[in-house]
Amino acid sequence: MVRNKFDKNPVVKINGFDDAVFSGWVNIGNEIKQQTSGGQKSVVVLETYQGVFYEKLLEEAKTVLEPDEIIESKYSMYAEDKIREITFPDVTDDRIFGYMTRLTMKDLFDGYLVSKASQRIEDLDKNTILVIGPGASLIAPNPDIFIYADMARWEIQLRMRNNQVNNLGLENKEESTEEQYKRGYFLDWRICDRLKRETMEKWDYLLDTNRHEQPKLVSGEAIREGLKQTVKQPFSVVPYFDAGPWGGQWMKDVCDLDRTSPNFAWSINCIPEENSLLLGFRDTVVEVPSINAVFFQPKQLLGEAVYGRFGAEFPIRFDFLDTMDGGNLSLQVHPTTDYIQQTFGMHYTQDESYYLMDAGDDASVYLGLKKNTDKNKMIQDLENSKETGETFDDTKYIEKWPAKKHDHFSIPAGTIHCSGKNSMVLEISSTPYIFTFKLWDWGRLGLDGKPRPINIEHGKKVIQWDRDKEWIKNNLINPINKINEGDGWKEEKTGLHQSEFIETRRHWFSKSVLHDTEGNLNVLNLVEGQEVMVESPDHAFEPFIVRYAETFIVPACVGKYTIRPYGLSEGEECATIKAHVRVS
Repeated sequence: MVRNKFDKNPVVKINGFDDAVFSGWVNIGNEIKQQTSGGQKSVVVLETYQGVFYEKLLEEAKTVLEPDEIIESKYSMYAEDKIREITFPDVTDDRIFGYMTRLTMKDLFDGYLVSKASQRIEDLDKNTILVIGPGASLIAPNPDIFIYADMARWEIQLRMRNNQVNNLGLENKEESTEEQYKRGYFLDWRICDRLKRETMEKWDYLLDTNRHEQPKLVSGEAIREGLKQTVKQPFSVVPYFDAGPWGGQWMKDVCDLDRTSPNFAWSINCIPEENSLLLGFRDTVVEVPSINAVFFQPKQLLGEAVYGRFGAEFPIRFDFLDTMDGGNLSLQVHPTTDYIQQTFGMHYTQDESYYLMDAGDDASVYLGLKKNTDKNKMIQDLENSKETGETFDDTKYIEKWPAKKHDHFSIPAGTIHCSGKNSMVLEISSTPYIFTFKLWDWGRLGLDGKPRPINIEHGKKVIQWDRDKEWIKNNLINPINKINEGDGWKEEKTGLHQSEFIETRRHWFSKSVLHDTEGNLNVLNLVEGQEVMVESPDHAFEPFIVRYAETFIVPACVGKYTIRPYGLSEGEECATIKAHVRVS
């Protein structure tokens, strides 16, 4: 059945601050000029996240702010060759992988040039001085007005694909998307986020230019209060969808996507580092990275125990992998915790699981190794396939398991795996999603017409060779046990493996069922039923409607909440799957 009520643009309604948003460049300019009028010297900092349309933003600022002097932060940065030298140890020359940087914005700047620019600001006898660009707040750390131009991660990636933006300190719009993304992931976004976290409390305004021709300026107070309100209630982040060489057709109907697209391979629907958060101030919607809520309200959102373990990071990931009428995913393996720490500077790895939202009659999951697999021979065959293009005989080495709707497969790091064709997977995992070592890609090309990167050198160092058919069967396939039930509901423990830090619970219900975060972040998806209502027993938040296949977050501070069938689902059995971090 086609269910196309899926909400692709969920908005969190913010109470109050109705007059705190200014839309359009003219209104934005008028608001800032009103704050700088009076004949007094005013220093305006416009700090920019990587990925803004910098040249366009500079021209708009000149037009609407009419500053008497403009200081661009890029002229205080090191020269491009020096920045590439400084950042090379983290960016590396690997095609895909780098090292999670420990650099800060300050490390990209020439201290002498910063001091010189700061002194120039002190010496200028002008009414309005605009300091603009990434690191502008390093040059003028105590401005009269601090504006932060934030950017959504997915929009940055789209701009990279269109050769529209540069990486930090570089003029490299024409570099490949692959090169720009790697630099963004391992370097730029870490550096920008560190500065963002340092300055959030200082923002007088946030500037949303994700749609450059429809900009919005919102007061810093309103943004901070909006984030506080967000984490006191269930909410959803903005999912995004993309095509791929193995992509399927299921999400087109269920999520009401563009029917003219050849396929949709995946959807990121809960990685706050990647997704956006839409904050609704009366009739105006402001888009911010949802990671801002994690940075600003980590304990309330994550809970004391999760925050204590992970810091201001969101450790749970939900996404879709659609191979319905498509093809197999690449045969792959994820690094062990020790390997990802030593090699890439991450402190936890991508343990994951496949929950089958739907499945064709021939659906399958490739998981684990044949018994007594010859390690050296398999690696030799994989490397031969990579070099010659000859077909890798997966039937000789890899176990293939039939899969049906509502099956659940645990996939701890180090386990060879991939989803087969005609499957619709809800992937529930820990967050470091980029660290996938592809071993075999079924001899196909990427959407760009080039071979996708194969990472046998990394992969062979982390494959757990004892995970054969018997071990997989006993440990990873449908570890489902009923643990509780009541009037109109049943709760099941569905995994994950004991080596993984995420635990999942499935609830089947035809009546209201009570949940409790117990001070721990919850992430859920409605895996059966058309729509349900999430409510607070003591009316602490407004009722929240969730539709089929939608993912939603329940912050740790919410405590008790109920979920019941609603609307077209009343009288029917529904099901949610819930993930949380094991804390004991």
